[in-house]
Amino acid sequence: MSLAVASPLPEIFVVDDEPGLRGMIEDYLSLQGFAVSAAESGVALDRLLAARRPAAIVLDVNMPGEDGLSIVRRLRGRAERMGIVMLTANADETSKVAGLSYGADDYIVKPFELRELLARLRSVLRRLPAPAPPSIRQPVGLAFGAFRLDPDGRRLFDGAGVEIVISSMEFDLLETFARHPRQVLSRDRLCELAHGRPLGEADRSVDIRIARLRRKLAEAAGHAPLLRTVRGEGYVFDP
Repeated sequence: MSLAVASPLPEIFVVDDEPGLRGMIEDYLSLQGFAVSAAESGVALDRLLAARRPAAIVLDVNMPGEDGLSIVRRLRGRAERMGIVMLTANADETSKVAGLSYGADDYIVKPFELRELLARLRSVLRRLPAPAPPSIRQPVGLAFGAFRLDPDGRRLFDGAGVEIVISSMEFDLLETFARHPRQVLSRDRLCELAHGRPLGEADRSVDIRIARLRRKLAEAAGHAPLLRTVRGEGYVFDP
């Protein structure tokens, strides 16, 4: 008789220097079925990362020592693929923009409802790329120019089969563009198609992600980016 092996719970790391908030988030996410580990600083986070990799990290921006912006930039610089949801202080627009520019998948402003954090975290987890089997070298999927998108694995490759690391929300935008070539898409329409939610009135996150995609595609292809701005209307993808 064979025994079924339960799949492991998604593990979340919660990094915040406020003990009360850190413990509250840890308890709440644990009750929602996640395996949760908490850290009070970047140093404590590194100790956790030395042992294992989480599915996602809930990361505060303002912490003594190494702040959250430095941490997310360092993690993305090492091509870490876990999701990152950043916690920012109220009206701290600079931190939001910087966090997204460095590769965070989403952000939430303090104070916040735990249910909102859960919803955003689940959205990020749904978009995380699945690891590709080692035997698969050439991805299949959407091809454009010198690139190829693998929708199943949620990964981007250049013409030589080398992976270009992009965040989960960057992938959503690029896949949307690839499925709507040569169509002018407004910021609102892009947000609806890619992320399934309306764009906030002052939300510039789509523009930030498109700027990152432009840079990565141009660096990989060695020529002008495939994403063009149509003044007053939106963006067009021209492969």
